[in-house]
Amino acid sequence: MSNDKLKPMLFSNMKSYTKAQFLHDLIAGIIVAIIALPLSIALALASGVGPQQGIYTAIVAGFLISFFGGSRIQIAGPTAAFATIVAGIVARNGMDGLVLATILAGIIMIIFGLLRLGRLIRIIPYTITTGFTAGIAVTIVIGQLKDFFGLTYAAGLSPIETTEKISAFFASISTVNVQAVIVGLVCLAILIFYPGLCRKIPNQKVAHIAGVVPPSLLAVFAGIFMVKGLGMQVNTIGDLYTISSALPAFHVPSFNLSMLQSVMSDAFVIAILASIESLLSCVVADSMINSHHRSNMELIAQGIGNIGSALFGGIPATGAIARTAANAKNGGRTPVAGMVHAIVLLLVLVVLMPYAALIPMPTIAAILFMVAYNMCQWRPFVHLCKTAPKSDVIVLVLTFVLTVVFDLVVAIEFGMLCAVLLFLKRMSEQTEVHSWKYVEQDEEDAQADPDSISLRKVPRHVRVYEINGPLFFGATSCIADISVKEYTTCLILRMRSVPALDATALRSLEDLYARCKAHGITILFSHVNEQPMHTMEKAGFVELVGKENFCDHIDAALERAAQLR
Repeated sequence: MSNDKLKPMLFSNMKSYTKAQFLHDLIAGIIVAIIALPLSIALALASGVGPQQGIYTAIVAGFLISFFGGSRIQIAGPTAAFATIVAGIVARNGMDGLVLATILAGIIMIIFGLLRLGRLIRIIPYTITTGFTAGIAVTIVIGQLKDFFGLTYAAGLSPIETTEKISAFFASISTVNVQAVIVGLVCLAILIFYPGLCRKIPNQKVAHIAGVVPPSLLAVFAGIFMVKGLGMQVNTIGDLYTISSALPAFHVPSFNLSMLQSVMSDAFVIAILASIESLLSCVVADSMINSHHRSNMELIAQGIGNIGSALFGGIPATGAIARTAANAKNGGRTPVAGMVHAIVLLLVLVVLMPYAALIPMPTIAAILFMVAYNMCQWRPFVHLCKTAPKSDVIVLVLTFVLTVVFDLVVAIEFGMLCAVLLFLKRMSEQTEVHSWKYVEQDEEDAQADPDSISLRKVPRHVRVYEINGPLFFGATSCIADISVKEYTTCLILRMRSVPALDATALRSLEDLYARCKAHGITILFSHVNEQPMHTMEKAGFVELVGKENFCDHIDAALERAAQLR
């Protein structure tokens, strides 16, 4: 659950804040920072930017989103969902293009929050979110194959798209570095088996201490030991990137109208994706600590955090479910823990960042392989393919394929288009218009069926149609199916089962009214519900038809029809 209050959760929590809670938040913040460090670096490299950009994002966006956010324990920073889209923006428009897109996305999210669209953000179908999440996971894996296998691409070969990376991988397969594969496999084994080994340690205190050390950090240490201690010939971050421990610097991008137009669609995708992921993370966090987040305030905070991240050299950020869960698990209960996490990472940036140059690239690839596996949702994907309607499976697979083959922008656009069209098709199939059947029944049968037409005296000149389902632009053809006899002088439309009416359907009713009027036929409406009635009144249709021709129920409509003969 969530509420609509536009007040940062921090301000509410400070009213009853205690020293004991600060100690819990401090410990949780430090532990989350340790977890976030290797992930932030890995996700920055997967996004096509320098390792420090990931730390900048976790520091600036992490602090601002915790300070202004609507969740008690949300931890924000770079996430895998943005890796491919960020890499694409950087490749096309450079860092200035990424900064501009992120700032625009932040502005859009602030507008979402101010318009109180927190709950509406989650209307994107589950099939689409599952499809593009699985697609992102696959693209992350494909993007890390080069570093995991230690490949050397031919001069001038710099693939950007996923399909290009696959081609480049197979074209360079003969350059596999066996030592790089060994480092990658060892690190991957640590990431897979270390958590399980910690749980099997009989001594609870030792198990707790071991559990505090994240497997990604242990994999980093193991990778550095193999390369520097054992002398294995494997590329490190320092071999490929320039490492800087400088503090985040304020930078306003230079841009022009063409760049603004170029990144606008990317900005919307970043805003939608960040909104969805952050609010889903909030829901997970609520379930862990029995709390209720403020969705609209969280959206505003996400917008502020992304603008701040972009202006200080970072990349898009959102709520990170894994880091948020780690925060809850280690005692964090207020936004102070997220702020501590950001401050600790700032200290790490200044003191320890040069040592990041020692991290082997296969270690980074192994960490990202695990990130991709944890986010891919392959079980829900397979379950949907087996159990969902064929139309939903089409949307799921189409979104997945488009994410991998093209990019997230195309996938979401086409996925939403297909989902909307299929939804309209289903809704239009639910709307039907049928005429009452005039049959003779004896009194005993009539009493057994109290809703039967036989209970009502329907004059020969009256024709009754029952409309079931919403009347919207996808179902207006039903109105065109209404027909009358040569002797009909009164038409009754029974609308008790019509929950909604839109402008297009109203236009069809106006056309029907005009046709009936031309033939001297009076239209009566029976049991019009609140929303359709309001739409008709606002458009002047009630005045056009005559308020006296709108009846509360079918009996009143039949009585009026008898009077009009």
